[in-house]
Amino acid sequence: MTQRCGFVAIVGAPNAGKSTLVNALVGQKVAITSPKKQTTRTRLMGIAIQDKTQMVLIDTPGIFAPKRRLDRAMVAAAWGGAEGADLIALIVDAKAGLKGGIEAMVESLRKRPEPKLLILNKVDIAKKDELLRLAAGLNALLEPQDTFFISATSGDGVEELKQALVEAMPEGTWHFPEDQVSDASQRLLAAEVTREQLYHQLRNELPYASAVDTESYTERQDGSVEIRQQILVARPTQKAIVLGKGGSRIKEIGSAAREELAEMLGRKVHLFLHVKVKPDWEEDQALYRDIGLDWVE
Repeated sequence: MTQRCGFVAIVGAPNAGKSTLVNALVGQKVAITSPKKQTTRTRLMGIAIQDKTQMVLIDTPGIFAPKRRLDRAMVAAAWGGAEGADLIALIVDAKAGLKGGIEAMVESLRKRPEPKLLILNKVDIAKKDELLRLAAGLNALLEPQDTFFISATSGDGVEELKQALVEAMPEGTWHFPEDQVSDASQRLLAAEVTREQLYHQLRNELPYASAVDTESYTERQDGSVEIRQQILVARPTQKAIVLGKGGSRIKEIGSAAREELAEMLGRKVHLFLHVKVKPDWEEDQALYRDIGLDWVE
């Protein structure tokens, strides 16, 4: 059987389920998820294998109307992830319908030369009649090669989608080793895991304007790894929220992140967190590089 390999850009509005779908297709966690919108900030690749086919899944930030520099960098990363892809998969939250600027997004995608798939996600919680109307309307606008109805969370329809992606990939040698599931560096992965815990544990208490920067990632002689990170927030009141009473909250965040990283890396992890108030962190060009984003003027 001839080897196949190709790139699939997964695009959509914030919170449509892009990262959850990438994780489901890869078969393990490679991207962080959260109910909070715009959780994905950078362009990450998940690597899925089926028989002799390797699919490089580009998990992009949600596309939305940018207001700040960070927003512009995220949207640029999303559209940049679609450049040169063998296939663009538009994922739409079936319950939210056309909210989030979906029609404008579809109009932009229509002009692109890449083949396209339409994926309606969260169909398990959408009303059937509204779902069918949404599918018909989007098919008329986008004219995709095919449409899939899935639930990335439960796995319904994911295998059928995966098989369609396999069949759409061109012949070619694999770009990554068989045992590699992501292109993310361990430093970036560590920062993403901690940021996910911030979102899960603080939810609406913590504003969108926060970041995690891995300052050092050191291999110890005993085979364990020492990771030191700073959590950047804009105001002292936000620092107090992250720390919690007597430092209880940051201990919980660190403990959960440490446990997940140890499982992902297959080794003991020593994780040290501290919180820094930096009102202008979104204007720090070096930080953008560290968290995997391009600087956008």
